[in-house]
Amino acid sequence: MAYHDLGEFLRKLEAAHELKRIPFEVDPVLEMTEFADRSVKGGGPALLFEKPKGSSVPVAMNLFASARRMELALEVGSVDEVAQRISEYLEMRMPQGLIGKLKMLPKLAEMGAFFPKMVSGGPVKEVIQRDGFSLLELPILHCWPQDGGRFITLPLVFSKNPETGKRNCGMYRMQVFDERTTGMHWQTHKQGAEHYRRLLKEGRAKRMDVAVALGGDPATIFSAILPLPPDLDEMMIAGFLRNQPVEMVKCETCDLEVPAQAEIVLEGYVELGELRTEGPFGDHTGYYSLEDQYPVFHMTCVTHRAKPVYPATIVGVPPMEDFYMGDAIGRIFLPLMRLQLPEIRDVAMPAEGVIHNLMLVSMRKSYPGHARKLMHAIWGMGQAMFSKVIVVVDEDVDVKNASEVAWRALNNIDPQRDIEFVMGPVDSLDHASRLPDYGSKMGIDATRKWKEEGFTRPWPDVVRMTEDVKARVDELWRRAGL
Repeated sequence: MAYHDLGEFLRKLEAAHELKRIPFEVDPVLEMTEFADRSVKGGGPALLFEKPKGSSVPVAMNLFASARRMELALEVGSVDEVAQRISEYLEMRMPQGLIGKLKMLPKLAEMGAFFPKMVSGGPVKEVIQRDGFSLLELPILHCWPQDGGRFITLPLVFSKNPETGKRNCGMYRMQVFDERTTGMHWQTHKQGAEHYRRLLKEGRAKRMDVAVALGGDPATIFSAILPLPPDLDEMMIAGFLRNQPVEMVKCETCDLEVPAQAEIVLEGYVELGELRTEGPFGDHTGYYSLEDQYPVFHMTCVTHRAKPVYPATIVGVPPMEDFYMGDAIGRIFLPLMRLQLPEIRDVAMPAEGVIHNLMLVSMRKSYPGHARKLMHAIWGMGQAMFSKVIVVVDEDVDVKNASEVAWRALNNIDPQRDIEFVMGPVDSLDHASRLPDYGSKMGIDATRKWKEEGFTRPWPDVVRMTEDVKARVDELWRRAGL
């Protein structure tokens, strides 16, 4: 059964010895970050700070900060099970004949269960505050010493496409400016920013409705960071992940819906054209992202549970929680990549590449120049366009083993022949690019070279022992006590 809410997930983590309660006072200003950083880098548990300094609301951190906790969040033995489900739906075709169609009915009915379900109320409506509320009552983190202030780091930000009316949910950090206003850090390439630009261009409205949900069941939280196509509802994908629809409830003061099982909801609007300096912020690259101008979110209402829990995450020098979330995304969406690029065998994004800086790809090479065609195809796929470095190897290379990839690539490349540079959009957080959002990317063809690609010498074999000798030595190895 799907988790009903964040509290149920926390109880599951505790039962699985994946949660540590901190019963004494810890300051959300820097101290919680140090706790969480030490825990994730030391392979420690999720953390529940029961007595945050300056607030009565507990703080939950590192909820997804291990492969095991990602599996618990998605209720699977392996994240690959989700990929397998996706593959089954991608391969589904309506069979011929009455018997075949009848056999398909359960699967079709299951698909209908993914869509969000509107409800009249929910726990997030237990307390409704139209006046007298303040963000300063929440234990919002000041993560790193040079940060511009406190930041909401795990928000589900809801907006609507002004042309289609379709919902979008993204995760954009929010710097607290005062009791009722924050920054809205939606980067140029995000859908929230696109909705804002369209309204600004039309000139018909002065405000854009925005609602921010904090907490919810883990699949719903996770869905907010998925790299989905525009206008594909994240709440529907959350329903797919949890095998049960997400219950949605209408906001009090804006024309949006939010998860009824959330812990806290901040309702409000962004004033079109109003910008304010946001940052710096210790970011997932491991460096501080610099100050810049971003829209301002104004709160009009707060609704929450009677006893809410405040969820938070931190980013910084890898590995961090976002690495485990990003790794799960890569594995879950591999079937979708293969649907468009069937030559792909596997994909990996090492922690040191902070998701967008390095992608390792193994492929089944079929013709000269195939590896280069694959690089350009990946750069043309959604958020994969941000991949700063793509290394392509043959299908017999384990891309999950970064050491093996480095060994193969460094041996296989002739740098002048096999490295390609292209210009295009880059991640907004790339501090090394020549311009904001625009710079160069590198593709490395580390596959075996064919004579059709101008390589006429024999390609050597990898040094390996024969299987029969390995089998004979197995017994001798045991006898030697090794």
